[in-house]
Amino acid sequence: MTAEPYERPYDLITMGRLGVDLYPLQSGVELARVETFGKFLGGSPANVAVAAARLGRSVALVSRTGADPFGEYLHRELRAFGVDDRWVTEVTDHPTPITFCEIFPPDHFPIHFYRRPKAPDLEIHPHELDLPALRAARALWVTGTGLSAEPSRTATLGALRERAAAAGPGALTVLDLDWRPALWDGTADEARPLYREALRHATVAVGNVDECEVATGEREPHAAARALLAAGVRLAVVKQGPKGVLALSADGTAAEVPPLPVEVVNGLGAGDAFGGALAHGLLAGWDLERVLRYANAAGAIVAGRLACSPAMPYDEEIARALDAGSGSIPVSPPDNG
Repeated sequence: MTAEPYERPYDLITMGRLGVDLYPLQSGVELARVETFGKFLGGSPANVAVAAARLGRSVALVSRTGADPFGEYLHRELRAFGVDDRWVTEVTDHPTPITFCEIFPPDHFPIHFYRRPKAPDLEIHPHELDLPALRAARALWVTGTGLSAEPSRTATLGALRERAAAAGPGALTVLDLDWRPALWDGTADEARPLYREALRHATVAVGNVDECEVATGEREPHAAARALLAAGVRLAVVKQGPKGVLALSADGTAAEVPPLPVEVVNGLGAGDAFGGALAHGLLAGWDLERVLRYANAAGAIVAGRLACSPAMPYDEEIARALDAGSGSIPVSPPDNG
C-alpha cells in the first residue's frame, strides 16, 4: 500500500477493522422497533486512531473498505478526524461492513455485525504493507480480529515480526486482544495459538478478562497479567469493568486504578477511547498510574455519549473529567477535526 511520501514517522499506526456504525437514536428500544439511526465511522482500530488524533498525535490507519458509498464516507470521516487514510484502499469484491447496536444502558449493548461473506479489512495482504513506515512509527496498534482470517492473519503477524526485528525491544507495539467470537470461524481454543504467536512479538497487551482467558487460558486478573508477561510482552493491561484497570510491567511496576463514575449512555467505544489515551500516555513517557487514570477518564467520557468516533475526547475534556472525578461532562466544541 504505497502513497505520497510522508515527512516524518507517525506517532501511531493502527491496523485492522473499519466500518460504518449505525446506532439507534432511540435508547432502550429493541432493534426491530428502532426507526431512526445515526451513521458513524466505526471499527476498533479506526476508533483508536481517532482517539489518538484527538489528543494531538500524528496517526495513520492501515485498512480496507468496499468500493461503495460507505467506503467514500469512511475516507471522508478519517480525514476530518485528522487520521491519514493513505493505506486505506478499496476491495471490489466485498462491501464496506456495517455494524448495528442496541442501546440498553447501563450495561447491555448487543452488537450485530454485517461482515459477510468477508469484510474488506480482512483482505490486507502482506506484500501491500509499507514496512518502512511500520518500522519507523513510534507505536503500532494491531488487534486480535486481524488474526481471524487470511490474508489479514499473515499480514498482522508479519507487521508484528517486522517491528520486533527492526524496532528493538523498546518499541511500542500493542496487541489489543479484541476477541470477537462472531468474527471467527474457529473456537477460542483454536485461536489461542495465534494469540500466543502475536504476543511473542508485541510489547504491550490490552484486553478484558474474557479476552485474556482466550489468549492465555487465565481469567483471574493478576494471573492473566502474569501470563501475558510470560507470553512475551513488557506491559500487560487488564480491564476489569466496574473494578477498574490493572497493569503489570515486566520490570515489576504495577498499578491498579478504579473506574471514573459516569452515567452510561452507550458503553461501546469506551475501550477504544481508553486505547487511544493509553497509547498517548505511553508515548509521552508518563508513569503507569497516570497513564491508566488518564485512559480510564477518556473511556468514561465516551461511555457517557452516544457515538464512538465523534465522542472521542480532547485533552482538555479529559483533564476536566479528572478534576471533576466524573466522566459525565459537557461536550467541548471541536477545535480540530
